[in-house]
Amino acid sequence: MTTQVILEFQAKEGCIEKVQAWLKSVLPDTRSFDGCVTLHVVQNQDDPAGIMIIEQWDTRAQYERYLAWRQERGDMEVFGAMMAGPPTIRFFDSFRV
Repeated sequence: MTTQVILEFQAKEGCIEKVQAWLKSVLPDTRSFDGCVTLHVVQNQDDPAGIMIIEQWDTRAQYERYLAWRQERGDMEVFGAMMAGPPTIRFFDSFRV
């Protein structure tokens, strides 16, 4: 069964375009990382600084390996500098209804 991962954050004021450009530059690597099934980025219509990355991974362990890889590279530090606060990351399983 696949794992749904939702990463949600607020971009710092004035950083939305910078976040968008950075994500465009790094997400091809994410999409090709072992275990990544799908990845979509959405922006809140009522609060444009609110951004959500909706991902599907083969397993949670594969996502956690991916996240560790990003941290080792320093990408999370760069990403964090564009956020108004820490992101929330939640993991979901299919409810099968």
